[in-house]
Amino acid sequence: MLHLIRYQEEQKTYWGLVEGQAVRPLDLPCTTTAALLAVPRAELLKAASTTTPKALVDLQLLSPITKPQQVLCQGTNYRQHMLESGVDPDAQNFNLFFTKSSTSVCGPTGSILRPAHVRLLDYEIELTLVLGKHTSGTQKITATNLHEYVAGICIGNDISARDIQIPQMQFHKGKSYRTFCPLGPVLCLLEQKDMHYLDELQLELRVNGAIRQQDNTRNMVFKPAATLAEYSQICDFNPGDVLLTGTPAGCALSIPSPLLVRIASLLPEQKKWQLFIKKQLSVSKYLNLGDKVESRIFSSDGKLDLGVQAHTISSATL
Repeated sequence: MLHLIRYQEEQKTYWGLVEGQAVRPLDLPCTTTAALLAVPRAELLKAASTTTPKALVDLQLLSPITKPQQVLCQGTNYRQHMLESGVDPDAQNFNLFFTKSSTSVCGPTGSILRPAHVRLLDYEIELTLVLGKHTSGTQKITATNLHEYVAGICIGNDISARDIQIPQMQFHKGKSYRTFCPLGPVLCLLEQKDMHYLDELQLELRVNGAIRQQDNTRNMVFKPAATLAEYSQICDFNPGDVLLTGTPAGCALSIPSPLLVRIASLLPEQKKWQLFIKKQLSVSKYLNLGDKVESRIFSSDGKLDLGVQAHTISSATL
């Protein structure tokens, strides 16, 4: 496997190979993720072999995923998250799919911008698959040929405006504001022999230093091969597209009890959603201006580490 980053220096953009706390610039003309994925691994190593290492801490990191790309998403895909959402994971026999706007993609550091009208800003750490193959039509994807479709992985955070997503019943809108999809810092390119890591990665998200989400990808209900096969029924893939594979338990969103749901269903729509907003505003876990959000995904053996996403919640100017 290779750990790569994309960074900016003196108004120019570069790719680099991560070696511990150092980065070797890649002497390549690639300007997009798709172009990078087309370069054979041996050539990537050769392009790094003649350059002088730089300190990782000194670099201005960018999203390793460039436009154009599709941002495909899964919902409620971890057992504990399903349970806290009122869903029986053993009875669920289909994926929940949605998309985010490509304009929501941003880098792995800096600010997540909360629009002025959003009060219920939530976080969702997600293992993100980076696709590496052009497809047309439904695909037969299994654990055996998964490496032909998944080129690599990175950290994603499916930032969500719950007061838009749920009362307005618009997943795409509530999850697609600018900066609502931070990706990176590390794009880890995988080979066939590395695919087992997809089922054994640790996810951690902290807010102001306190752990909010913590789980392992072994607890995914729908695994990557089955998910991509199902997604291919409705979508063609291109190199550089990403799939966010669902989030663990621990989000700020508080799911009402079945009894409250039944009672609320008897109320007028406006009153029902007023009560929903009031209830959610009493939850202290929603993100506030100035909060610090950090995300990590790594393997227990230390061989795979996707770095650290670090953002501050700031106010959008418009």
